Order: sequence, then structure tokens, then C-alpha cells
Amino acid sequence: MNEVYRLIAEKLPEMSRAQRKIAKYVLNHPEAVPFFTVGKLAKMTGVSEATVVRFAMFLGFSGYPEWQRAMQESVKRQLTTVERLEISGEVYDSEDKAVFDMFQEDIERIKAMSAQMDMESFRQAVQYIIEAKRIFIIANRSAVSLGTFLEFYLDVLLENAELIRNPHGISEKLFRLNEDDVVIALSFARYTKSTIEAVAFAKDRGSKIIAITDHLLSPLVPYGNVTLCAPTEMPSFIDSFVAPLSLINALITEVGRRKRSEVEKHLSDLEETWKRFHIFYE
Repeated sequence: MNEVYRLIAEKLPEMSRAQRKIAKYVLNHPEAVPFFTVGKLAKMTGVSEATVVRFAMFLGFSGYPEWQRAMQESVKRQLTTVERLEISGEVYDSEDKAVFDMFQEDIERIKAMSAQMDMESFRQAVQYIIEAKRIFIIANRSAVSLGTFLEFYLDVLLENAELIRNPHGISEKLFRLNEDDVVIALSFARYTKSTIEAVAFAKDRGSKIIAITDHLLSPLVPYGNVTLCAPTEMPSFIDSFVAPLSLINALITEVGRRKRSEVEKHLSDLEETWKRFHIFYE
């Protein structure tokens, strides 16, 4: 395991309440924190700047700059699932408390996303979706869950969305891409290679790219015409998709609002069809 994170996890039992707040925030945001100033980390954790500096020294560093350099070095590689499981055992040391800690951390992730949201990029993403001739959603592995949800509602609203999830058949789906199409790519650390390759191809074909990812260090970012970030990091072997799903909810809702007149007629027709086929339990 990367030594910075191992050190923090191992020292958790010795930490004061304020130090544990810093530690948990760092372990929850391992790719973002290395680029925070002392002031920003203090603000995000609700402690003083002096407490952050003392925390770095508690870990054995000469001060914040040395600790920051060590963390920046650590983001050059992704933690494995085994390493993340080890960290979770240290952070969530009480079953009942762990459950409520995770609920609270998901709330904090949504708050962080909201505070950092680039509304110009959000509005541009909505405009791309509305104007697209076709919408291709690229998602693999666990991100397929988000892609499936997004595809369902965009196809209900616009009738032109398709999820591409099989890397072996992706070339047949994408070779007709052009500048009238939009690709929505979803990928989060540790980033699926086939998703990045597909997005690079789509970019070469002139399609507009909406990148939905966890932070600006993501390999999706260089290909995105717009990038929307939603934090997913948590000290566990899984990622939290609460914030990305909230972002997707907002996109779908805004598309529906902007296309209200067309969508109302379409949904009315759908309701009749659903009624005929007895889709819903009564």
C-alpha cells in the first residue's frame, strides 16, 4: 500500500478528534487533497490551518509542503481494491458507526460537488444533449449502472440515446460517428481503458464529448468538450456513485425542462402505451 495512506490509516487510533476529521477527509479524497492549499484543507475539514500543519508533523513530516509532495507522488498510481479494503478496516472500525459515517460522507460528497459545480459547463452539456442527432453513452464495469439509468431516461425524453457497454463491439457502434453526435462518457478511478480509447476515437470523429468523471486529473478530461465532476472516492474497495447519480438526475431534469413542450406530448403518448401493456402495478 502507498506509504502515505498506510501511515494515516495506522495512526488513526492515536489521533485526536480534529486529526481524525482530517484523516478521514484525506482518505475519502485521495486524488484531490494533494493539490489543496493548507487553507482549503482546513476549510473542507472544519479545522484551523495550524491544526492541519500540526497534523502533517504528527505524521512525521517537517510540515505541510513535505506532506503535500508525498501525497502528490502517491496519485501517480491508483490504490488497488485490496489496499482500499485495508484502509476501510481502519476508518470504519465500528459497524453501527460506519453505516452512519458512510451516509454522512455521501451527503458531504454531494455538497462538495454542488460547491464546485461549473454551471457554464453544465448548461453547455445540456445544450449538447438537446441538439444532438444521436447520443451515445459509454460506460463500463461498475459505471454501467449509471449509464443504464442515463440511457433509459434520455431515450424516454429524446428517443435517440444508446448505451455502449461492450468494448468488443464498440467499433461497429462508433464508426459512423460525426460532428452531429454527442458522446457521454462515464469513468471513475481506476478508469477503464476501453472507455478512454472509445472516447479518443469519438473525439477524432468530431463528436462532442461530455465527460462525467471524478476530478480534473481524470484521463477523460483532455477529450471532453465539457467536463462535469462528481466525487466518488471513499475509503473502501468500492466507489460511491451517489454524487454522480445526483449529477445525472440534474442533467435529465434540466433536459426535460428545456424540452418541456415536446416532452409533454411524448410522455402522454408513452403513458397510453404503458397503460395498454399494464406496465405498472395497480
